[in-house]
Amino acid sequence: MSQHTRRSLLRHSAAVAMAGCLSGAAAAAEAPFLNHEVRFLNAFAPGGTSDLIGRILAEQLAKQVGQNVVVENRTGGGGVIATQELVRSAPNGHTLLLASMGIMTITPQMQSVPYDVGKDLIPVTNIASVYNILVTGPRSDIRSWQDLARLGKGGGRAVSCATVGAGSSQQLSCILFSALTGSQITQVPYRGGAPAILDISGGRVDVMFGNMPEFLGQIRDGGLRAIAYGAPAASPLIPDLPVISQDGLPKFVIPSWFGVVLPGGTPQPMVDRWNAELNRALEAPEVQRRFTENGLQRIGGSRDDFMGQIATDRARWGDIIREHNIRAD
Repeated sequence: MSQHTRRSLLRHSAAVAMAGCLSGAAAAAEAPFLNHEVRFLNAFAPGGTSDLIGRILAEQLAKQVGQNVVVENRTGGGGVIATQELVRSAPNGHTLLLASMGIMTITPQMQSVPYDVGKDLIPVTNIASVYNILVTGPRSDIRSWQDLARLGKGGGRAVSCATVGAGSSQQLSCILFSALTGSQITQVPYRGGAPAILDISGGRVDVMFGNMPEFLGQIRDGGLRAIAYGAPAASPLIPDLPVISQDGLPKFVIPSWFGVVLPGGTPQPMVDRWNAELNRALEAPEVQRRFTENGLQRIGGSRDDFMGQIATDRARWGDIIREHNIRAD
């Protein structure tokens, strides 16, 4: 074999080896970070805002991660049952929880919970925010938030307000409204927005302060009547709806958000990967379209962004809880 031929063979062998290394590295980089089905825990009943967000996300994430992402509704305790299920799960990235603002910032300040929110839960990213809207049944004599306040101050009959558990934004909306207006409103607790809507539509409960996405279909079909909006400004989906904070009650602004958390002890690379996948999902055109149609505002961002929001709202709601002596019962 000539020296030239030997050099050619060596170059060829080196090229083949290099190609193999690059191919192996690429395969490793593209390998799925999950090896079986993902459980996506949801603390509230099907048909509500949390369930809607969870199912929209689950569909998109399944396409991205190459595994089934199954929504599991574990209701009860204002989110405590679902959160406890997450905390008990293996910290391997295969179990997530869509945590409400109430779970992360309100419930632990109103009652004893069987976990440490700061240690047992790892915030990954915030997903979506939504403001509360006040609704009543189509045949109700309550036509405005002023009517509700008047009746609650002894205006001829008792009034009731549906809530979805201790520490929920729905419950605190009802309590804060009562405190700001000096009215007495009886709370009627439900496990989720969907069963509450049925009773409001049927006239068995007077009103509910709830997340806009839960009500849009019923409002459009005439099953519910929108009274007022608990946001800083009007909604483009219902632009003529009175805004409570601009209509005589400036302190009544009730935002709510839902973010994804993992169990404590989850390895940092897994946490980072889920942050990237969730932010990628929020950029998907189908997710954007469905969020917009349902009055959901996308959030996303870093873990630090999410933890900052949690700290801010924990302080804000803590002040309100103490000021108005709010209890879980």
